[in-house]
Amino acid sequence: MKSGRFWAWVTFILGAAYFFIPLIATMEFSMRMRRGTYSFDAYKVVLGDERFQATFTFSVLAAVFTIILGVLLVVPTAYWIRLRLPQLRPVVEFVTLLPLVIPAIVIVFGYIRMYGSNSPLPFLSSDMGTNALLVIGYATLALPYMYRAVDTGLRTIDVRTLTEAAQILGAGWTTIIGRVILPNVLIAVLSGAFLTFAIVIGEFTMASLLNRPAFGPYLQNIGANRAYEPAALAIIAFVITWGCMSVIQVLSRFAPKSANRPN
Repeated sequence: MKSGRFWAWVTFILGAAYFFIPLIATMEFSMRMRRGTYSFDAYKVVLGDERFQATFTFSVLAAVFTIILGVLLVVPTAYWIRLRLPQLRPVVEFVTLLPLVIPAIVIVFGYIRMYGSNSPLPFLSSDMGTNALLVIGYATLALPYMYRAVDTGLRTIDVRTLTEAAQILGAGWTTIIGRVILPNVLIAVLSGAFLTFAIVIGEFTMASLLNRPAFGPYLQNIGANRAYEPAALAIIAFVITWGCMSVIQVLSRFAPKSANRPN
């Protein structure tokens, strides 16, 4: 047992070093903009850049609309499959996994071909249409994470009993989903939402090919023309992403503990 514990600590230390050493080196480099001393000048330049503010705001708004779309699409679907159509669950799980298999560049080129200016639905002929198409694309990329988060949340509650009780009280399907099911899986939905937010903030391919002023293309552009600012942006993006992950961990403590209740 002592030998096993020793190698467990060795593995942990090596893994931590592999993860933290490049991060520490990046942060150290980002603070060397002022020659001969450490400073946060690179962070001040980045945070004061109007393009940073504009692109980050755009990506945050895109993430909000993506989360709303994902919740409206996934929660009723996962609920209905768990309640009435369990035989379709393998098919739906396969479909929701496709965004992990099909590269984003393939998806966005398909959008360009289908919704270009010469198509019956020319989304790309206007900024609003292009933004809507980008949000739909982001919802597609986040579908595997949102669906599994919601499906896991539904496993922790007795869906059938809650539905029957609500129907006895005269509730319709919209009321059941919005006022009974959704509050009971809210922690799972928030977990999927924060994962979606992290994906949208760092996404580059779709935003770049659709020519949208998003945060991902800004990261790539500034990385090609500056030295210290890209390192500062990398640290900022890391803090945002891991902030979302930390929130998920905190929220998971409030989730129901039983995962195998009958339904």
